[in-house]
Amino acid sequence: MVSRRGVRIILMCAIIVVVAFAFMGAPTAKAAWQQVAEFLSLQGKPVPSSANVLSEHETEVLDSMTPQQQAQLLMERSINHFKGANEEIAKRVDSWRGKIKLDDSLNRLFTTALNSDDLRVRAAAIEVDIAARDLGKNDFTVNELEHQAQSGEQGVRVNALWDLALLGNRGVEPKRAEQALLQSIHDDNENIRYWAVEGLAYLETVGPLLQVFHDDRSPNIRERAACGLAQSGMLSEKQRRSAVPTLLNYADDASLDDTTKKWVFQALRDITGQSLPHDAAAWRNWYRASDGNWKPVTRDHE
Repeated sequence: MVSRRGVRIILMCAIIVVVAFAFMGAPTAKAAWQQVAEFLSLQGKPVPSSANVLSEHETEVLDSMTPQQQAQLLMERSINHFKGANEEIAKRVDSWRGKIKLDDSLNRLFTTALNSDDLRVRAAAIEVDIAARDLGKNDFTVNELEHQAQSGEQGVRVNALWDLALLGNRGVEPKRAEQALLQSIHDDNENIRYWAVEGLAYLETVGPLLQVFHDDRSPNIRERAACGLAQSGMLSEKQRRSAVPTLLNYADDASLDDTTKKWVFQALRDITGQSLPHDAAAWRNWYRASDGNWKPVTRDHE
């Protein structure tokens, strides 16, 4: 909330601007004010503030920074789509393993990046998390994690499932990671199922997520599966689109409760970008009219 002093400062600045414009003359003042108003507006297309490239100064000082400082700076720049940030992360991340921690600052950046609308930014976040968790990208690590995922205590199993998902997403034994997660989606322990479903969203597993969304007895798990299908995780736009026909079937499935159906419509909206009512017929009519040929609403970062 802006303080009273802050409001007074803003008003004074506005008055100064108006007075300055008055001396410019009416046409000039009007054009200048329209330009300012345009940049002050929250509406319209994204307006770049700069060339969005990693500055020479930053690249020059990176080597003098600690791994923690490097990770924090580059993660922030990746989130803001600075060209060169992801390349620097890729070049340095293996040397960060075991040398960085997800402290409050880096964890906030990690969480923000993991929810980015750009999958490359999410991938950068995963790489940073793998380094912070000191995970080796090799068969030995996967062997240990598979064992922990099935026979450890609850906390150990949860961490192992998450770690397997991260490694699998980055190309380290993805099939073995998927199999370990699939073995856990029917576990009696709800927390284990939750993290198994969370992890599946980081692999190419639309089918199992749809099954869990429809069949799991826990509303928390069903909601998590819906989020994985709609927005979270690392599924591509094409993979999420492939879930739409099944979600349309779920929209009027009498076996689903009202809350789950609400999540169906929310997932459809998130995947397609269409603002339609929570009505199965309306969604079917839209899909039939589009003949399956539609593109989600996306934002161009360039």
